[in-house]
Amino acid sequence: MPPHDLVLTPAGPALAPRFDAPAGPTLPPRPPRPTRPANPYARLFATPGARAFTLGNLVARLPMGMFGVSAVIMIAGAYGSYALAGAVTGTGLAATAVVAPWTARLVDRYGQARVAVPATALAVLGWLALLLCVRFEAPAWTLFAAYAATATTPNTGGMSRARWAHLHRGDPAALHTANAFEQAVDELCFMLGPVLAALLCSALFPEAGTLAGAVLLLTGVLVFAAQRATEPPVAPRTSAAGSLLRTPGLPPLLAVFLATGAVFGAMEVVTLAYVDGPAAGPVLALQAAGSCAAGLLYGRTRRRAGLTACLVAMTVLMTLPLLGASTGSLLALAGGLLVAGMATAPTMVTGMTLVQRLTPPARLNEGMTLAVTALLAGVAAGSATGGWAAEHAPTTTYAFLVPAAAAALALVLAVARSAGMTKARRSS
Repeated sequence: MPPHDLVLTPAGPALAPRFDAPAGPTLPPRPPRPTRPANPYARLFATPGARAFTLGNLVARLPMGMFGVSAVIMIAGAYGSYALAGAVTGTGLAATAVVAPWTARLVDRYGQARVAVPATALAVLGWLALLLCVRFEAPAWTLFAAYAATATTPNTGGMSRARWAHLHRGDPAALHTANAFEQAVDELCFMLGPVLAALLCSALFPEAGTLAGAVLLLTGVLVFAAQRATEPPVAPRTSAAGSLLRTPGLPPLLAVFLATGAVFGAMEVVTLAYVDGPAAGPVLALQAAGSCAAGLLYGRTRRRAGLTACLVAMTVLMTLPLLGASTGSLLALAGGLLVAGMATAPTMVTGMTLVQRLTPPARLNEGMTLAVTALLAGVAAGSATGGWAAEHAPTTTYAFLVPAAAAALALVLAVARSAGMTKARRSS
């Protein structure tokens, strides 16, 4: 008789046969799902090849924070004029603003490695020419020509952002983190670059910063270009492809970048003129330090601020260096620059994200280079204006009004752009 169990039924207790499940093979336990790192930056660099191209790009971008300071120090030292130094760097950046979009268009069409290496080699020759002109105190016009020859320097930051956009297409959260990281890298380079440039120029010889920057630029681009596995594929171009400047919403956004660049260019020259010594590099680097820290924190947040809100914060905080300089205390100026820099990275991350949304994927290098071009044009205008103000204002302190005014202009342009976009959506 098979075994029975005592069970309760509506009629009372009763015996029911026990049915045992037939013995069978034991299924192996289900393997645990792979867990993604909680840190968004750890997830970012878990991407194969990401660390390698980031390292090369970091080396290539460090000179971007060195060249401007090195040029101002060596030109002002040799020719005794901050106005000339600001005009030369401004002219060189303006030339880069004209040439860079064409270089980026070639990168999109033929690939990063094929275009970036020869373009960098030409730019390095320009830096070496500028170094020799200053060293032998050549006529002033040769300085403008030599600096303009560096205009073929490729937009290494844009190429790196294009790689992230290719690797994380369809993942807005990862792309936000990547953009925040790239902006933090920019700020890190502009934090360490001025310090390194000032140290080299003062400890060795005035042209040492430019020479070291040229070597680092060429080395970094060679390492970056060698990472072919993460390079975005070349997209076929159609004959219908027109100018990106016709893209709705992009031109007014570029105008905002232009005014924002003027903030950076003016602040750099004015701070160098105000401090006028070996401490200028470290003090100027504090603005980039504040931006770098803010950028890394912004990359970890899920909430994103609008461009107008970011520019409101920048406009308010850019008055702090003016207030610090008015006290006559170098420590107060340093603190003002540190806090003012905290508005930079969120503004740039938000702006670059908007550029990526407006630009077709096949022309991403060109679109982001247009943004950088607008920034460089603004830096050029800000450098020239800041240099003139530092030399002609009653005191150098008043020259800090230039970056504060540029930030206010960027805010006005952003508000106008937002109003224009709203009006266009309502009319469509």
